[in-house]
Amino acid sequence: MPSHTDAVQRLRQEEAALRQGGGAANIARQHDKGRLAVRERLALLLDPGSPWLEIGLFAAWEMYAEWGGAPAAGVVCGLGKIHGRWVMVIANDATVKAGAFFPMTAKKVLRCQTIALENRLPLVYLVDSAGVFLPLQDEVFPDIDDFGRVFRHNAVASAQGIPQITAIMGSCVAGGAYLPVMCDTILMTEGSGLYLAGPALVQAAIGQKVSSEDLGGAKLHAAVSGTVDFREPDDPACLARIRSLISRLGPPPAAPFDRVAAVAPARPAADLERLYPENPQQPYDARDLLACILDAAPFDEYRAEYGQTLVCGYGRLGGFAVGVVANQKKTVKRADKRLEFGGVIYPESADKAARFIMDCNQSRIPLLFFHDVNGFMVGKEMEAAGIIRAGAKMVNAVANSVVPKLSVIVGGSFGAGHYAMCGRAYDPRLLLAWPSARYAVMGGDQAASTLLEIKARQLEKDGHALAPAERDALLADIRARYESQTDPRYGAARLWLDAIIAPADTRAWLLAGLEAAALNPEIPPFRTGVLQT
Repeated sequence: MPSHTDAVQRLRQEEAALRQGGGAANIARQHDKGRLAVRERLALLLDPGSPWLEIGLFAAWEMYAEWGGAPAAGVVCGLGKIHGRWVMVIANDATVKAGAFFPMTAKKVLRCQTIALENRLPLVYLVDSAGVFLPLQDEVFPDIDDFGRVFRHNAVASAQGIPQITAIMGSCVAGGAYLPVMCDTILMTEGSGLYLAGPALVQAAIGQKVSSEDLGGAKLHAAVSGTVDFREPDDPACLARIRSLISRLGPPPAAPFDRVAAVAPARPAADLERLYPENPQQPYDARDLLACILDAAPFDEYRAEYGQTLVCGYGRLGGFAVGVVANQKKTVKRADKRLEFGGVIYPESADKAARFIMDCNQSRIPLLFFHDVNGFMVGKEMEAAGIIRAGAKMVNAVANSVVPKLSVIVGGSFGAGHYAMCGRAYDPRLLLAWPSARYAVMGGDQAASTLLEIKARQLEKDGHALAPAERDALLADIRARYESQTDPRYGAARLWLDAIIAPADTRAWLLAGLEAAALNPEIPPFRTGVLQT
């Protein structure tokens, strides 16, 4: 089993490769057109030395191999700062299939628009895209999580007063041409093209021969159609103009959450890799991890002696008041001498967490979830104790929570435990994972054994009983395939995760998430509906 240091080093290497996009040759072709590559554009757009928190870098990882792959889904997205203000940037990477939209490209853009909508973040789009990737148009075009939903989000964001600035810095064709025009402010560089149909399609459709510049160049849209607000000579001038426009935005509203001066954690972030065991089955104390992430301020642990397989409590991160729900991986002994296994949610811990989550909503305190959960405890005794009822109560509280929720998967996140700990389906503002994370309906060993028995019974019905050697080989094959699907990269490729992060970066990501969440002052009333008590 690789060490955490090795896992983080592998993560850094994979990130560096993904940031190359379509590779050096395609970057050179972009330069030959007088255009910057996407990450060169970001370097000029964002404040020097400021944080850049990239969303969905692993999107489409190991997908679309038959089309040559689509690193990072051909679009670079993330949270960055312009004149000290957090913004969401969505920038096509023209070195990847001319910036065309694959199915995961659309889903990635939609995810980042959703983050912006939830947090009232200004949106900056850098458009350089050939439009929909036509060989996969049936997977990109029609559904509610496909390409057309992007424009719907543009309209909704504008109606909510969320600033949207779009720069056309290359191709902007077909349905994609609606994106900039649905936004508040449009910039366009010389040499770029904005049109519903390009010259070749116009000639095929109506027989008209026209150059790209005459059909939809920057001068035409600035001086004739009136579509473009600012015509810029080149990429640097365009990016400087965006920075100038952002600097004039009105101030964000006051944060609705309590914040005091930040205090550094009691333990260094580097300790996280040492404290989290190499073997995920080994116990550890969740409080030790929290000491490396939270401010060295009082941690008021809620019902510390009750339901001890979940640690709940009030603390601070970057000065923000936060509520914490973390799976405890130590085996604990109850007052009645019963042992409870770490990483498992028992009825008492589910009851405690549900009440704590409701209290945080009542007090307008954002919630942080730290996952290392095998699921809910099973068995005759647990059923009699009402494990389903208690679990449903916790899931209900999470589902109806109205304060911002941020989730980090540090180890396993399996089954209904993933739901109860605010997994993707429960709308965390950010869902992050360490390289040690595992993410599936159940653990690999249990799943492999179950799948083996199902396969063996099928073969027996067909008259073939597995020999011991066949059984072992089949089990190894099933386990390998299942384990590959529990790897965090598999989930990140499909945008079930927003980012895979090194443990030492956890605090910075959570702080950025809290600062972004504080930009939205609206918290709807908290209601849970019927709870099974």
